[in-house]
Amino acid sequence: MAETPPDTVAPSDIVPSARALLKERDYLLFWASRWTGSFAAQIQSVAMGWQMYAIARLTRTVAESAFLVGMIGLAAFIPVFLLALPAGETADRHNRKTVLLICFAGETATVLTLAVATWQGWASVPLLLVVGFLFGTARAFFAPASTALGPMLVPRALLPRAIAWNSLAWQTASIIGPAAGGLLVAKSPTYAYFTTFGLYLVAALATFLIRKNAQPVVNPGSRWTLMKEGLAYVWNQKIVFGAISLDLFAVLLGGATALLPVFARDILQVGPQGFGILRSGPAIGATVVALLLAANPIRHKAGLFMFGGVAVFGLATCLFAVSRSLWLSVAALAVLGGADMLSVYVRQTLVQLVTPDAMRGRVAAVSSVFIGASNELGEFESGVVARFLGPVGAAIFGGVGALIVTGAWAGLFPALRKADRLE
Repeated sequence: MAETPPDTVAPSDIVPSARALLKERDYLLFWASRWTGSFAAQIQSVAMGWQMYAIARLTRTVAESAFLVGMIGLAAFIPVFLLALPAGETADRHNRKTVLLICFAGETATVLTLAVATWQGWASVPLLLVVGFLFGTARAFFAPASTALGPMLVPRALLPRAIAWNSLAWQTASIIGPAAGGLLVAKSPTYAYFTTFGLYLVAALATFLIRKNAQPVVNPGSRWTLMKEGLAYVWNQKIVFGAISLDLFAVLLGGATALLPVFARDILQVGPQGFGILRSGPAIGATVVALLLAANPIRHKAGLFMFGGVAVFGLATCLFAVSRSLWLSVAALAVLGGADMLSVYVRQTLVQLVTPDAMRGRVAAVSSVFIGASNELGEFESGVVARFLGPVGAAIFGGVGALIVTGAWAGLFPALRKADRLE
């Protein structure tokens, strides 16, 4: 009988459980890198948002300062949008592990710049915007390479559970990260930035230790041809296009988390420690849902679960907007995060299961534009609307908008609504 190669798993040996993932050494390193890098990014995000608002409030009104917090999101989104197609083509042509290591080097450079500038008293609104742009440049290449590398490290039967655990890594880091960031910022943003610097180094080391081949099979053709193929695939696969565009518009409108510095300081008046607690709220709910999904993946009616998650996301955003209690606000944010986790899990699983490996980088790049728009550009949208409607009005506007989008997309993409099994 032929012997099974060491880097593969015989179909009969594949056990689609969380325990089976523990046998995948390279996946565990990838998971550790994802967790540590996410933890670092959360601390950096908290520090930059708080520092931007604090600097702006020295000379500007609440509305103007909230607008500048949103501008960080725009600065980070611009390179994601401009570089999405080249980044996806890079992930499908070059060694994905190498691409990730280069991205970690770029992220490390941005946070080290902020650490030194804050330590020396050079931090300013323009510097934060420039660093946000450079950070977005690194993330533009990071997202497709990371998304495409993960499925290379596990058997296909384990992919749905791996996606749930990938999300769990992000969400648990998102619980600890904002709280830790709030505590560090309360002492000094300098401490937050130097802590982030060390965490990025650890994440890069974990990625470096991955042994499996991370070089994708490259399809023939020029860079432009490959990029066009990626766009055509997303457009023609209506389930893929519907899923990622739903995330774009729903979270773009429902980006209340971008206004948390405003709510923490001037509405709820809970200071930097309360800000960290608020930032942890969405991740608490998301982690609970991620654990449930990791243990019990969705068996049927996946499309309806996804649409239901987006609808609950919109309702929770409205509740957060009108709350004047810290703990009610945290509870609303937890429900918001859990609903978003449910929607993201279904979307990511559908997209990665139907996309061939040779196309994953380019599809992930297009998806990263949509995700970047729903997060970074959503922060900008929230800041702009807050400039005219105030922070409470902006959050209500976003929540209602997410509900409208849910109904519209359910009608526009019936195949997505009727999607049943995630396999």
